[in-house]
Amino acid sequence: MTSIALPPSRISFHLALLVAFHILIIIASNYLVQLPIDLWGFHSTWGAFSFPFIFLATDLTVRLIGKTEARRVIMRAMIPALIASYIISVLFHEGAFSGLGTLSEFNTFVFRIAFASFAAYVLGQLLDVQVFDRMRRDHIQWWVAPAASSVLGQLLDTAAFFGIAFWRSTNPYMAEHWVEIAMVDYVIKLSVSLLLFVPLYGIALNAIVRSIRRSEAQPTLV
Repeated sequence: MTSIALPPSRISFHLALLVAFHILIIIASNYLVQLPIDLWGFHSTWGAFSFPFIFLATDLTVRLIGKTEARRVIMRAMIPALIASYIISVLFHEGAFSGLGTLSEFNTFVFRIAFASFAAYVLGQLLDVQVFDRMRRDHIQWWVAPAASSVLGQLLDTAAFFGIAFWRSTNPYMAEHWVEIAMVDYVIKLSVSLLLFVPLYGIALNAIVRSIRRSEAQPTLV
């Protein structure tokens, strides 16, 4: 697939957008993971459908700017995301607004989820960056790198998150079903990534490349 690098003058702007996007998806996923669903008799959460967006953004970042800048996005997003995730998850615990007064007491259960998300995000995204960068150099086919990075990155992310958040949890439901939920969650996230986000990666990359080329082709007024 033909590609083009982002001009240096636009890198800072796009990095800021990516950091904000990562934080937004992490907050949404931490909230949605508290909402269980049943899929064909298997236990999962709504968070399985939101988190793959981060892998799409990370892969595009590596492809267009490079793995060094992609790592900077991860480093800049992780602490604000941890703090914001805790606040949002406390205020909207189990899907209902609990009131501002809930922030006055430290919620161990919610913080454990936020910290698990923090650890899983960092581990999963760093692995995703490394695998994607290596695979895109070794394979001509455009889809190999995002597919391989999704398989491995989301496996580590899912295992780390559910293990840290819900092993021997104070929530009886999650303590009993977290292994099953993690397995179903991984299958859902991987299916969504391979069937939707890998093709979307190709579409988005081509659209970005065409947009950059059009802007570069426009004459400069002096």
